[in-house]
Amino acid sequence: MSFEENLSRLVGRYDELQSLMISATGPKFAQLSKEFSDLGPVVEHIQTLRRLKQEMDDAKALMDGGDADMRAMAEEEFHRLKAEVTAQEEKVRIELIPKDEADAKNAILEVRAGTGGEEAALFAAELFRMYERYAARKGWKFEIVDINETGLGGFKEAIANVSGRNVFARLKFESGVHRVQRVPETEGSGRVHTSAATVAVMPEVEEVDIELHPDDLRIETMRSQGAGGQHVNKTESAIRITHIPSGFFVKCQEEKSQHKNRARAMSILRARLYDAKRQALDAQRSADRKSKVGSGDRSERIRTYNFPQGRVTDHRINLTLYNIAQVMEGGGVDELVDALTAEDQAERMAQLN
Repeated sequence: MSFEENLSRLVGRYDELQSLMISATGPKFAQLSKEFSDLGPVVEHIQTLRRLKQEMDDAKALMDGGDADMRAMAEEEFHRLKAEVTAQEEKVRIELIPKDEADAKNAILEVRAGTGGEEAALFAAELFRMYERYAARKGWKFEIVDINETGLGGFKEAIANVSGRNVFARLKFESGVHRVQRVPETEGSGRVHTSAATVAVMPEVEEVDIELHPDDLRIETMRSQGAGGQHVNKTESAIRITHIPSGFFVKCQEEKSQHKNRARAMSILRARLYDAKRQALDAQRSADRKSKVGSGDRSERIRTYNFPQGRVTDHRINLTLYNIAQVMEGGGVDELVDALTAEDQAERMAQLN
């Protein structure tokens, strides 16, 4: 099917959906309405493209007749419209790229200290706060699920629910090993150390996405540990759920209610199982791809934060930014995410072509 035939097919389906929704009710209407809504942006881009092409054809017709001044104006208009058509075609092709079904979902963010001892734990805490600040800038809700702190303020592990518009689409490229190079506060000789933390971003899933059988679960209750006022160690509100077939387990203690901790732990467990399924599919589909952008591959270093040089380097796209302070405050994260998204779109577009 040619590019133009594909566009005509989409516009035809959009018109068909308008007619079908008139008589549809209940779940069928919801299904048609969602498809209609999803097609809306691409059809709008197609209509703009067709309008620009028509205007370009009109300008070309004027170039073949009339006086010299009219031909000159028409030629200038033709070249301007030709550039607009090229740009609009690019927008349409981007819209035609198959969407990641998880992009619109909320996300579960996990940050863990890697190699580097206490310095790695301190860096993990800074990364976690970086994402918290980034979420605040985006207007997202950032709910802490569980934090396992060290004695010096670092985090061995921290988990949060992040909810809002297109959260997973913006955070999914953050999964991987993040490396830090700097002089630790405890280093007296001024020597630069290298440490690491691992970030995992998983789409939050519903019960219908991942079904959990009760026989596959081991659920344990325990008393909460850590700072928390009178509530801590008084009641067995903390929950630990183990999925026996996979070995995945989740502990949640941030809420005072055992019921709420259980619900959050189940949500995280579903997300981990769903993420493992996505990774397996990604590995199967892209075994021959050199780049791991968007695949969730966490086996290799994806980014380095070099504090002495004030730079942040994303190794997947060879992008270096010299604004590390801004990035750690959450303000520079968008520049990294935008570049990774553009690279992913270009790669998927090449595969589509």
